[in-house]
Amino acid sequence: MSADLLAALDEFAPSARPVDTRAPRLRPVEQAAVRRRPRLAYGIVAVLGAAAIVAAQMVVSILTTQDTYAISTLTSQQRQLTWDRQILYDEVAGLSSPQYLAANASALGMVISEAPTFLRLSDGALVGASQAAGWQSSIDAVGRGAVANALITQTPLVTDPAATIEGTPVEVTDETGQSVIPPALTDGLPTPTTR
Repeated sequence: MSADLLAALDEFAPSARPVDTRAPRLRPVEQAAVRRRPRLAYGIVAVLGAAAIVAAQMVVSILTTQDTYAISTLTSQQRQLTWDRQILYDEVAGLSSPQYLAANASALGMVISEAPTFLRLSDGALVGASQAAGWQSSIDAVGRGAVANALITQTPLVTDPAATIEGTPVEVTDETGQSVIPPALTDGLPTPTTR
């Protein structure tokens, strides 16, 4: 065997090493160690932290719900304003219609002549019949024979606030002679009950 191998075997082989005769390091425990209680502060901090998280979540939830109601309110206001804008647009369209302008002109005493007269701007000459129109208009300005404009049927005329294009309203009376006001139609048209 080689010398290296012998040296390796000597290393692992039980040898006559000196035995340690000192007292062992381990000794029996006389009394069990007192177990320390967990610190109360750590528990309080943990509970307060959990309560703070729950409170923050509730506050965020309440604010989100409140914002949702605010958005809903603003959306309904926007819808109402859009309807109001459309109603005003329709009123302006009705007031600027040729039928309404002609009815107001007729109510003010203006008449339409059968033979119109024009002023030529290039030389200032009058072209046409050049005579005054009569007191009767040849055209019915109110247009009772034409298709009625629903936007202006109830709009009062300039000269008489009680009169409309359809004429002066007729007062309906009952047997005693008192005026009868028709019921308001808030829930739609009345319909008969059928079975």
